[in-house]
Amino acid sequence: MDGAPRHCGDDEAGGGDGLSDFVRAVADGCTVALRVHPGAKRCAVTGVHDGALKISLTATAVDGKANAALIAFLAEMLGVPKVRVALVQGAARRVKTVKVSGVGVEVVRGILAAKAEGN
Repeated sequence: MDGAPRHCGDDEAGGGDGLSDFVRAVADGCTVALRVHPGAKRCAVTGVHDGALKISLTATAVDGKANAALIAFLAEMLGVPKVRVALVQGAARRVKTVKVSGVGVEVVRGILAAKAEGN
């Protein structure tokens, strides 16, 4: 291996399809790579682009409103308390990384990939 970060799906069923490469295993859960579009008409998963799950949010990117909406949206979609979803990178950018604690990577990958495929 070339030392690049390992994607969860690279060695398991469903890997390499682009729809699950945005989820990576970490201690006590997983991280999800996101590309966020604030100020949209509706909150929705809109697909996958360049290794990141695309999410549209109605909240604007002012005073952290979009970040709070993102955490609430993901927590609801994954069926976990908001406290288990944490923004770990990209607070002031559209490209973000969140950590989902206490949930297996396969569960997160399955739910989010299904949402991405449905749009």
